[in-house]
Amino acid sequence: MKLYKFFAIVAIAGLVLTSCGEEFLTAHTTHQGAAGAEATENAILSYLTATYQPLLMDSYANYNYNHILLLSDLRSDDIYKGGGDAGDQSWMYHLSLFQIPASESPTGIWSLYYTAIARANNTLMAIDNAVGFDSDAAKRKLAGYKAEAHFLRAYYLHHLWKLYGNIPFFTEPLEDPFMARQKNADEIYQDIMTDIAAAETAAAEAGDEFPMYTNGTMKQARTNLAALYMLKARVVMYQKDQSKYSEVASNMASIITSGRYGLIGFDALWTGADENDFSPESIFESNQISDGKRDWGSAWTGCGTNLPAYISPNELNDPVFCGGWGFGPVRQATWDMFEDGDVRREGSINKFADGTYGPRFQNTGLFQKKYAARTALRSPIGTVDLNYPNNLIIFRYAETLLNYAELVGTLGASPAGGITPQDCLDQIRSRAGLGSIPATLENIKSERRKEFVGEGMRFWDLIRWGDAASVLTENDAAFQSVRTFDPSKDKYLPIPQSEMSRTAGTGEFELKQNPGY
Repeated sequence: MKLYKFFAIVAIAGLVLTSCGEEFLTAHTTHQGAAGAEATENAILSYLTATYQPLLMDSYANYNYNHILLLSDLRSDDIYKGGGDAGDQSWMYHLSLFQIPASESPTGIWSLYYTAIARANNTLMAIDNAVGFDSDAAKRKLAGYKAEAHFLRAYYLHHLWKLYGNIPFFTEPLEDPFMARQKNADEIYQDIMTDIAAAETAAAEAGDEFPMYTNGTMKQARTNLAALYMLKARVVMYQKDQSKYSEVASNMASIITSGRYGLIGFDALWTGADENDFSPESIFESNQISDGKRDWGSAWTGCGTNLPAYISPNELNDPVFCGGWGFGPVRQATWDMFEDGDVRREGSINKFADGTYGPRFQNTGLFQKKYAARTALRSPIGTVDLNYPNNLIIFRYAETLLNYAELVGTLGASPAGGITPQDCLDQIRSRAGLGSIPATLENIKSERRKEFVGEGMRFWDLIRWGDAASVLTENDAAFQSVRTFDPSKDKYLPIPQSEMSRTAGTGEFELKQNPGY
């Protein structure tokens, strides 16, 4: 990625707050203004820049390999854990088997996303105390910043909600002891929806300052109205909130009929080449930059990612792809599920011949391709494995189409925009090189799995469909994956033991562990 493609707010504000290592729920004075202090546009943009920054940090969050895609997909039926052996990052193996104890529960992503929430709070506090936004145009701009901040807070919170369920949440800078009351998962859902509603209200006030589509060199990595609608869809569908299905279907229709998005060649989405970044299919993506600054001892600097190295085969000899650490090998059943001629199979999975790489734990010869390490993208400086420039596509148009097909075709949502579920499914299959099939729930489930291999979607889909227990319980002794999914426990990870211990004896702030741990 080219450096000039980084967030517009970095260029405008001239400041990136790179010290991300706050303790849980702590908002340090370097990251917040005095309560009630006036905030100029540059100050607001500085806070907003800092709120975006954690999008670039999860692959090595607080020196932990906690990439959100891996945390999601390791519990699915698409990949194995892999790596050197069962003990290599053993917490990941235990995670994949639904046997992770609280002492191994991911702390990097917990720390990172709570830091992000604190930064969003600081941004919104600055917006409430804004000065110099007197004209109507300036007020629309300020409303746009507010929509961005509410979106980002909801986005980070929704990941914590799905991962841990019953968690603390706070909307203002905290005072000593820098803790907040734990809420149950349904309360957190309402908090997320409150932020989404606030973002929608601000978006309406912002008009073109928070558009359906963001383009231009300095705007592409910022969120927009379509991304807000996509987040809303993920949250509502995961909660199975039927009262909002028609509203969300209408939101999907607004994206579709806007004419600003469309499907492109499947393989082109993940080449990592600059010309394919921020494509017409990409609704929102994080802009990783190969600046060589991230190193083993400096997890909180730089903008590159280690995900490509993590999921690529060890000691690979190939002209296009380069070797990595061999985690997350793809299951044979995932390869086999594709129909003949489905371009998504080779577009999602690399199949390397024996002798071209070093086999590791749970080896299948199949590896994730979408974010794979490519020779052309190797960083010329710094620690190569930590500094790949592969952008992460957070929301893409294919999900919009499949959301609408499921909501209207199978969940009883009202049609909108003259769009039919069948046409949405047909577009997905046509791009894949396949013919039409009926837009039934089972067919839509199948297409979602094929479409989103390696994108962190499958596990959450199985949860919301109620299919996790039957699909994820297995006795796969050959690949040392013997596991039982318990719906009463395994929907959530345990709250990290470090946080349980830190809050013990604090009364109203003492965390209660999730059931079963």
